[in-house]
Amino acid sequence: MKRQSIIKKLKFNKDGLIPAIIQDIENNEVLMLGYMNAESFLKTLKTKKVHFFSRSRKRIWLKGETSGHFQLLKEVLLDCDNDTLLLKVKQLKGACHKGYRSCFYRRFEPTLERFKVFKKRVFEPKKIYER
Repeated sequence: MKRQSIIKKLKFNKDGLIPAIIQDIENNEVLMLGYMNAESFLKTLKTKKVHFFSRSRKRIWLKGETSGHFQLLKEVLLDCDNDTLLLKVKQLKGACHKGYRSCFYRRFEPTLERFKVFKKRVFEPKKIYER
């Protein structure tokens, strides 16, 4: 199947985006959620490195372009409605710009009525992003 016919199978939202859940291939940890447009999805397939469309910057970006913490594509799954992707990746270091391996590093604690950090940082963000 040609790449353009794959794109036609995907149901992008009104902004031309599709959510992409990123999961660690080795331990199934959910690392993050990002959005892709057709171009970033095709770049991901071609390079085997995950690319997203930044809704705030209005441009395609390569995950790890600043940090070097790339996501190496291993598998792509599509949900039953064709409107959400699940990308299984080999994550290099951390996925979260706050310094954690996963963006989901806080858990709701009902007794405290708040979210509490329950993971450890794997890198110091200031050393990478505030140069």
